[in-house]
Amino acid sequence: MLHCTAVPRCVRAWQVLHLSLARSSTQTTAMREIIDAELSTIRDAGTWKGERIIRTRQSSSIGVTNRKESVLNFCANNYLGLSSHPEVIEAGKKMLDTHGAGLSSVRFICGTMDIHKDLEQKVAKFHGYEDAILYSSCFDANTGLFEALLGKDDAVLSDELNHASVIDGVRLCKAERLRYKHRDMKDLEEKLKSSQGARMRLIATDGVFSMDGNIAPMKAICDLADKYNALVFVDESHSAGFFGKTGRGTMEYTGTEGRVDMINSTLGKALGGAAGGYTVGPKQLIDLLRNKSRPYLFSNSLPPPVVGCASKALDLIMKSSDLVQKVHSNTRLFRTRMVDAGFTVLGDKDHPICPVLLGDAKLAGIFSDQMLEKGIFVIGFSYPVVPKGQARIRVQLSASHSEANVNQAVDAFISIGRSLKLIK
Repeated sequence: MLHCTAVPRCVRAWQVLHLSLARSSTQTTAMREIIDAELSTIRDAGTWKGERIIRTRQSSSIGVTNRKESVLNFCANNYLGLSSHPEVIEAGKKMLDTHGAGLSSVRFICGTMDIHKDLEQKVAKFHGYEDAILYSSCFDANTGLFEALLGKDDAVLSDELNHASVIDGVRLCKAERLRYKHRDMKDLEEKLKSSQGARMRLIATDGVFSMDGNIAPMKAICDLADKYNALVFVDESHSAGFFGKTGRGTMEYTGTEGRVDMINSTLGKALGGAAGGYTVGPKQLIDLLRNKSRPYLFSNSLPPPVVGCASKALDLIMKSSDLVQKVHSNTRLFRTRMVDAGFTVLGDKDHPICPVLLGDAKLAGIFSDQMLEKGIFVIGFSYPVVPKGQARIRVQLSASHSEANVNQAVDAFISIGRSLKLIK
């Protein structure tokens, strides 16, 4: 006698579908309505963040879906143009052949390769620290540091405009959390005074604040740290590799080398542009992170092709400062012409993050769309990425831009600025 299993399976499938539909008519429907209302609010406020689709490799000139002609890219973190550098790409391909696509494991189980240790030593040498530890991203490095290092008897003092990943990392730790006003050394000192009973105190700041392109007052921070016996942490994601005379970052630029206790940064911007992050600092700190840092312990190892790309990028930077000097000269050209034209450009005069302040969120969206029509790829930034009333177009210069590219972008800004009656 034949036994048919199809009917019971069909019945079971119908039961699952019925339960799914029942749920859709209750909890899921309610959730959809709540989200739809919130999305409508975002659209009405002009702060909707669409995604333009790129169909080429990341470079100074890119192809964008629904456009026949390529456009000039002025909004990537590809500060040195290394994400499409032929030697960097070749290094990634080679590592794919020799070490595979990925480790399928975390570092302490069976996910540590010779290439990981080599890159960690190279990163530590580049920054001038004893040791380094790799993460899947700098976000992971930031969420992994504070919880592992600081306990309930400690205190962390964080700039109010630090990157979201630093803020999230600080939230995870059990230390007393003190937020000081942005780059306000008087407020920082008051909080250092009020926390003198802590076992350890750590001042946490971005080296360069990415939304405004301004620089942390590192000398004043280090002076206060010395005065009140505090440690200093700096996130160097928007400076490592390209800022300062030889690309060593904010400390090189501000003359505070050797005065910062630990640095986190990324491999996903100037240093190859693929992915990954790291912490550099004393060997004891790095050993502690290898044993306690949750993103390190519970995330897959950095893929070999990414390691290869980052390692080659560091080789190129340490070999010559030509690319560093090129991004600096492009920055000076852009800032000078834009200010002369009547635009308000935020940030430090030497940094390639050049936010063009417009104020109104809808205006920033309109402006960026018109820039795309003129062949310039830039994005309008608005709340909640930046404060309300502070909408801007954040331009980022790269060593891969030619002088003609920079002038073309400025000419487009001037043309649109005049048509919208923002400048004369």
